[in-house]
Amino acid sequence: MFAIVETGGKQYAVEVGDVIRVEKLPYQEGEQIELERVLLVESDGRKVGTPYVDGAKVVAKVVKHGRGRKIIGMKFKRRKNYRRKWGHRQWFTELEILEIKA
Repeated sequence: MFAIVETGGKQYAVEVGDVIRVEKLPYQEGEQIELERVLLVESDGRKVGTPYVDGAKVVAKVVKHGRGRKIIGMKFKRRKNYRRKWGHRQWFTELEILEIKA
């Protein structure tokens, strides 16, 4: 069984047992959540939503919260002695997919 879900403005292709990193969600570690924005489900046949599949849900467990690796950004203007450098680490939530309900 296979599904495509949307969370945090991004789309993820998931199967049962997958562990995915999504944008930070306001849930506690160990808590079970239901992702209801399911765009596609493939089990016996393929169901495509317009934009979401009616009645389809993906059940996931929050494994942990954390911060990703550092991304370095920089601005530079030649001959002007202008340089700006910064770093950014994005917060994430790690989810384990437990069940796909079509």
